Amino acid sequence: MRLNLGLLLPLVDQYAAPTWAILISGFLMLFSVSLSMYLIFEHLSAYNNPEEQKFVLGVILMVPCYAIESYVSLVNPDTSVYCGILREGYEALAMYCFGRYITACLGGEERTIAFLKREGGEDSGEPLLHHASEKGVLHHHFPINYVLKPWRLGVRFYQIIKFGIFQYVIIKTLTASLSLILQPFGVYCDGEFKWGCGYPYFAVVLNFSQYWALYCLVEWYTATKDELAHINPLAKFLSFKSIVFLTWWQGVIIAIMYSLGLVRSPLAQSLELKSSIQDFIICIEMAIASVVHLYVFPAKPYELLGKQYSPTNISVLGDYASSDPVDPDEIKDISRPTKVRLPQLEPDEIIATNIKESARDFVVGSGKYVSFFYTSHLESVQSTVFLFIPDEANWNFFRISQFIFDVFCLFLYYR
Repeated sequence: MRLNLGLLLPLVDQYAAPTWAILISGFLMLFSVSLSMYLIFEHLSAYNNPEEQKFVLGVILMVPCYAIESYVSLVNPDTSVYCGILREGYEALAMYCFGRYITACLGGEERTIAFLKREGGEDSGEPLLHHASEKGVLHHHFPINYVLKPWRLGVRFYQIIKFGIFQYVIIKTLTASLSLILQPFGVYCDGEFKWGCGYPYFAVVLNFSQYWALYCLVEWYTATKDELAHINPLAKFLSFKSIVFLTWWQGVIIAIMYSLGLVRSPLAQSLELKSSIQDFIICIEMAIASVVHLYVFPAKPYELLGKQYSPTNISVLGDYASSDPVDPDEIKDISRPTKVRLPQLEPDEIIATNIKESARDFVVGSGKYVSFFYTSHLESVQSTVFLFIPDEANWNFFRISQFIFDVFCLFLYYR
């Protein structure tokens, strides 16, 4: 096998994209890059939550990278393979950033695992009627439900989702590197389905890898959509998946249609090369994606976060009460229920009923007995006190019986 140096040099006497395609794609590229840079500068000016925003910036940068690489590939088709490889490499990085961004929005990896364990019931032990409980269980969709059993939220679920997302990052990086190695030898054959080329094998492997990563993202969204309701997770998942997965699959579909001779549109035939059609479509899609990102990944919440904790905004209660109503995004954390952790007793100190998950200890007739612990500060003595609380309908009967009991005690005392 010889190294084909001609594949590394520009061939100016070959095909060139039509002028109308270059002008339209150039305008769309500048439009998408301008909006993306504006959004990036907005985040940098309100860089108050680095743990989330550094990954948001990685996702936003995907749009200008795709637009610039597609435009360069359209203008100079001889660089289409290398621009595609660079695009795929950054796609892997964007997938990593998006996965880490969702984890950061949940409070980090430790809090994410704690949340999943709590939702799956791992922290509370075996709940009552465990066999009939469906809480914290994700059922698979067709056709995965015939292959895999339902997933229960917890540590194992997090490991499956994490591996399912990042396996695509690893495989995408490896295939991009191998494509870069095979291209100079003329055996990569971008878009050609031939047995002696590397493209069809890479396409099959990447399709399975992308399908599994997409499925893991769907399950990840299903498990966290309620906890991430304040960041509108559906829009973020859809916008990201449309860029990453649809751009790849549309390239494969265009290659298949070209191989079968199904591309007969005058507009497509004027572009001649299938890579040029893909590049022109991506320029259009990135212009749309740059507008969508302004609403899906806004910098306003982080700007409000900085104002909320700014020392200059500290005021007394009267000034706060007389000010304008607070934006709901500023107090979303305050509206969450407060969780109080009670002190835990040592195993040898616990003297209580063994009935689990009960709201009261005993229910008898027209009232209830409630037990609580009493510990003397003078001596190391711990006692259990039972208090009878009658229902409202039997309150008079309770008072009469208490009076009779008091009279009986006085009689015994003076006897």
